[in-house]
Amino acid sequence: MRFSLIIPVYNRPDEIDELLESLTKQTYTSEYEVVIIEDGSTIRCDTIVSKYQNTLSISYYYKENSGPGDSRNYGMQHANGDYFIILDSDCIIPSNYLSNINQSLTHTYVDCFGGPDAALDSFSDVQKAINFTMTSFLTTGGIRGKSEKIEKFQPRSFNMGISKKAFQASGGFGNIHPGEDPDLSIRLWKLGYQTKLFTNCYVYHKRRIDWQKFYKQVNKFGKARPILDKWHPEYKKVTFLFPSLFILGFVFAILIAVFGVKSLLYAYAFYFTVLLVLATLQNKSLKIGILSLIATCIQFYGYGVGYMASFIKVHMLSAQPEQAFPELFFKK
Repeated sequence: MRFSLIIPVYNRPDEIDELLESLTKQTYTSEYEVVIIEDGSTIRCDTIVSKYQNTLSISYYYKENSGPGDSRNYGMQHANGDYFIILDSDCIIPSNYLSNINQSLTHTYVDCFGGPDAALDSFSDVQKAINFTMTSFLTTGGIRGKSEKIEKFQPRSFNMGISKKAFQASGGFGNIHPGEDPDLSIRLWKLGYQTKLFTNCYVYHKRRIDWQKFYKQVNKFGKARPILDKWHPEYKKVTFLFPSLFILGFVFAILIAVFGVKSLLYAYAFYFTVLLVLATLQNKSLKIGILSLIATCIQFYGYGVGYMASFIKVHMLSAQPEQAFPELFFKK
């Protein structure tokens, strides 16, 4: 099979430079192509792409801004490969990445796979803390699908592969964002395709965000989930309620502590202590451990209030998602 790497980019030439530089160090020896889709950027990366014309089989397309999902579809429509590997522009790729994908697909072929993410030592402390929070089994890492024990793995589009056949059958990504990747996974399941986690096919995901941007991101994740549950009710899970229940439980713990019942508050204190210890040990830094607590609080609160707002509007008040949350939908 021939791989086509599909990479949308929006105003991030420096990131593309790092990503393409990492691709020049791949140990994979078979031919593959790189497809860059400039999604209406005002700061273009075409001069960066031109640097790699002699070292990579690379093509560059500029289009009007229509969102990451539509840009990925555009790239797959113009690609020459028969298996598409989708990456975010803020990723750095390990040298054995494509070799591991090829080995995994040869051993256990699936029409759609996803891989995990990791942090490089060069990442900032905040990036490492956010990476821990987004991937840890103690937060929403397992809920989002990182755990192999989850019945059906939902690949995330920062590190995802899909066959040309599955792309054509499904029509690719929808226009919701975020949420376009789990929506695609579920539609693939309904068409009879399988998805799988390849644990050794990881990327270094920079997560180019500060606290404010992180809150905005996870808040949108929370808003998107009840919409996906509305579209695909057979795949909704009670675990998606966890962040909302977590913050409601914390408020309740404070209220009853006022009246002398502190056991629930102690339970929260124990949880945060375990989280601090694990984050500190994993990153070998107490500072990152403390920042991970901040990231977890932002994640749970942002996701939780977003989920509750969306659940009320979409499920209880029967509002149309596009009208209730226009910020989640790109107009094509």
